[in-house]
Formats: sequence, C-alpha cells, structure tokens
Amino acid sequence: MKKRIFIIHGWEGYPEEGWRHWLKNELEKRGFNVFIPAMPDTKFPKMNAWLTYLTKIVEIPDKDCYFVGHSLGCITILRYLETLKESQKIGGAVLVAGFTSDLGYEELESFFTKSIEWKKIQSHCNNFIAIHSDNDPYVSLHYGDFFKERLNAEVVVQHNMKHFTDDYGIRELPIVLNSILKISK
Repeated sequence: MKKRIFIIHGWEGYPEEGWRHWLKNELEKRGFNVFIPAMPDTKFPKMNAWLTYLTKIVEIPDKDCYFVGHSLGCITILRYLETLKESQKIGGAVLVAGFTSDLGYEELESFFTKSIEWKKIQSHCNNFIAIHSDNDPYVSLHYGDFFKERLNAEVVVQHNMKHFTDDYGIRELPIVLNSILKISK
C-alpha cells in the first residue's frame, strides 16, 4: 500500500494556494498518494466541522499515513490525533507555522475551547517536525519550543519566510518536502 500524505491548509487557505500544489507534485513523483482537502468554511472555521471533514477524508489512519499542516492546519491535525482510537497510530506530521492558542482571533476560538491533550497526541504519533520562520508576523518562534517540549518535535527555523504563504511569494517549500521524506523513510 502506498504511503498517504494529507496536506491541511490554514485559515482562509485553499488547496491551490502557495506551496501546497508544488509539494503535492513533488511527493507524487516519489510515489506517495497525496490529498489536499479544501477544508470547510475557511473564512469562519469551526473545529468540529474541520475534524469531521478530515476524519471522512482520511478514513482509516495507519502508520503509512502522514500529515502536513500549515498554520490552523497544524492544530487541526493535533485535534484529529486526539480523536483516534487507542490502537491507531500515524507515521508522522510536519507542522508549518503551527500554534497552540487562538492568537487573539475570535474566528479561531473553537479550536481552543479545551486543553490540548499532549499525551494522547503522542500516543498516536511520535514523529513530529515543526517548521517556523524567524519573522512570521502572526506566529511567534516560541511555539516551536512548545512543540519541542510537548511533542518532542524536531524544530526547524527558516530565515525570512514570514508566514510561509503565497502573500509573501512562497510557492515552493523544499524544507517541508525534505521533512516528509525524512520522517516517512
């Protein structure tokens, strides 16, 4: 069975934006099955709707299942991992510009109404890489430290990549490709 990669965009994102389509093409060239779901109501995202949709798309998670999240996509992946059955494990996750609070935005509050269950997340995945930019206008570098502390994530800091979006001209992101290749060996 081929390894599956699910690329989850962030708030107001969409599958074709930025580096996601480039990453999909690069991974497919290497034999992966890649999915970039268009998450529901991206302007006013709600955690339950996003989790329900992601669960439907993934169907049965397993050790050949990997995730790449950008921004709000990262907490979506972590919340998804909290919902898995005790015996279910995934291969790994790459978290790009991820965060663990609503960053002061009312639109993101539904993702943070309860505490993050770090131990439960780790019971379903023990292979995380967190990628951050040293000049992200929205997500502070301290979130990388948080992922390292709570998930034992490898943290990679990129220089001058802002929020890793098309708005900043980011249309390819080799560090994400290399990270997925590394954790999926």
